Amino acid sequence: MTKLWQKDTQTEHSVEKFTVGNDRELDNQLAAFDVLGSLAHTRMLESIGLLEKADLDQVQAGLKVIFKEIQEGKFSIEADVEDVHSQVELLLTRRIGEAGKKIHSGRSRNDQVLVDLKLFFRSEIQEIVKNTEVLFNQLIKQSEEHKDKLLPGYTHLQIAMPSSFGLWFGAYAESLADDMEMMLAAWKVCNKNPLGSAAGYGSSFPLNRSMTTQLLGFDSLNFNVVYAQMGRGKTERILAQAMSSVAATLAKLAMDACLFINQNFAFISFPDELTTGSSIMPHKKNPDVFELIRARCNKIQALPNEIALMTTNLPSGYHRDLQLLKENLFPAFKSLNECLEMTAFMLQSIRIKDDILKDEKYAYLFSVDAVNEQVLTGIPFREAYKNIGSSIEKGEFKAPASVKHTHEGSIGNLCNDQIQSAFKDVLSGFNFEKVDSAISDLIA
Repeated sequence: MTKLWQKDTQTEHSVEKFTVGNDRELDNQLAAFDVLGSLAHTRMLESIGLLEKADLDQVQAGLKVIFKEIQEGKFSIEADVEDVHSQVELLLTRRIGEAGKKIHSGRSRNDQVLVDLKLFFRSEIQEIVKNTEVLFNQLIKQSEEHKDKLLPGYTHLQIAMPSSFGLWFGAYAESLADDMEMMLAAWKVCNKNPLGSAAGYGSSFPLNRSMTTQLLGFDSLNFNVVYAQMGRGKTERILAQAMSSVAATLAKLAMDACLFINQNFAFISFPDELTTGSSIMPHKKNPDVFELIRARCNKIQALPNEIALMTTNLPSGYHRDLQLLKENLFPAFKSLNECLEMTAFMLQSIRIKDDILKDEKYAYLFSVDAVNEQVLTGIPFREAYKNIGSSIEKGEFKAPASVKHTHEGSIGNLCNDQIQSAFKDVLSGFNFEKVDSAISDLIA
């Protein structure tokens, strides 16, 4: 098939194969968003006199049929078609004729893929936020449910001070709240409209970029057309950093779970059907799910650096290097969402061991509490510290009868209400309803 950019010279087959790469497979994920961009763009073209009303009606109807086919899984990019933009335009032109050839006026493939990506990224962020919210609520629920169950706290992997499952679950909930601050920053970068920047230098047509911004539900424009193109790679890196933040939280939680399920700790367990066995050791119950979450999330934490290395020292303007960003970023969306879903699923069935700290080996967890008890009677801290240290060395230490931690964020005062409030505040910054409404109007 003739390329959008092709004139008379045919591209040598090996060059075409190398330059197209995996774009056809990856571009299938952009198909719906390419149609959305064209729906907005063509309405704008009609408003400035570059498309007749009759042509617009044909184009809009044809694009909406293609959009429905994409939603139903009936769309594919043909083997000799270069990319999703070409396939959509080809289908439209086959079906409605000459009017289909007019939809590219005022656009380049550069700003077309930019807007496709931004719309796609918005959709993926929405999915990540939804799955994060499910896991967050699960963690808060279990923090409250198990708040009175104590477990050892560690520093340097040495027994340190008493902790609780209320603290453990709640810590990861609050971590996700901070991760959503990062994701909100990425959302704000993604939610700016690059359409109309063309090849990165604008157009001599009197494009109404504010109109397409409104139609697509963007908050604002990427105003400077050169910067709109410079955003390719930068947007991906910022989004990858936000994903990396979520992944870091999940990886640490997964490592804790692997540690705590170990028989030498035995703080938690899971039903047999959620663990795996060994081909030669019949007693094994392996935490493979958490091991894979840990590994997958560590891969995602490498993603910002991968993107940075692929874009470092590129001058302004478009470069074909940027095509390869899809290969790194697109699979990471699926992987992160699966990790969020599986973490929430596994935690629903977690079993918490009772009375862990009654084991004698955990007695020294309470040494700081014992020091503090003496301080409360008026003994200077350094003297109390020395007294308790001496009793430990002589084997005479006796742990306090109870834990009395009451300050904000401690065992007796988890502040889960405040953590929930902080999480909700961040989520309110994502204007998903505005975006969903705009897209619904566009395809109606």
